[in-house]
Amino acid sequence: MAKGIEVTDLDIYYGDFLAVEGVSMRIPARSVTALIGPSGCGKSTFLRSLNRMHEVVPGARVRGTVTVDGQSLYDASVDPVEVRRQIGMVFQRPNPFPTMSVHDNVLAGLRLNNRRIPRTEADDVVERALRGAHLWEEVKDRLGKPGKDLSGGQQQRLCIARAIAVQPQVLLMDEPCSALDPISTSAIESLIEDLKRDYTIVIVTHNMQQAARVSQETAFFNLAGAGRAGRLVEMNPTHRVFSSPDSPDTEAYVSGRFG
Repeated sequence: MAKGIEVTDLDIYYGDFLAVEGVSMRIPARSVTALIGPSGCGKSTFLRSLNRMHEVVPGARVRGTVTVDGQSLYDASVDPVEVRRQIGMVFQRPNPFPTMSVHDNVLAGLRLNNRRIPRTEADDVVERALRGAHLWEEVKDRLGKPGKDLSGGQQQRLCIARAIAVQPQVLLMDEPCSALDPISTSAIESLIEDLKRDYTIVIVTHNMQQAARVSQETAFFNLAGAGRAGRLVEMNPTHRVFSSPDSPDTEAYVSGRFG
């Protein structure tokens, strides 16, 4: 079941460097929240903190809280691997495992979690995930072929299928269309529209039109200056952010005056 996320007074560090400062927000369940802002303002760092992916960088740490369904993700008793199973990630560039078939790429997340499943159940999981990623009809006769042989847009949908195969509660997407052509981008956006019925989705995008098209809530991040921490300036319903934002900085960004 999709769950909302509550973030309170979150500071994100890389060693002694404060990268993101003082973020508090509520991310509603079964909806799309877009994170926008200029390059270097901490959007992707913040996104990765929501499933503890930023911790793969030595010295990374946080202060503050991130909770999902009342459970603190940074509690000492919480396994980061379990967090990443419940909160999946889709990266900027499609990254199917190059030596694996389409079929095995879909199952990779389950197998990394030491799930042993019978062949018939595995086939059902693969079909369900590929249908969920709007990819089944295109690849159902190519399941044994390498995932890397698919087009860029198909590879990104394969990565989304891999993420949803483990049945997470939340999907994080870090500029999932930036490396794709317009037709593939449209296919991913249509997929996001369908996925929000079952998942809480948070997407980083530099494409203002995309944020306006796919999201219900938009959070604008900005920098106070060079070498300063990124901060959340404003979070509101998307239509409001793009038509009558609270902050002059937000209005200047979405109208293209900087960034």
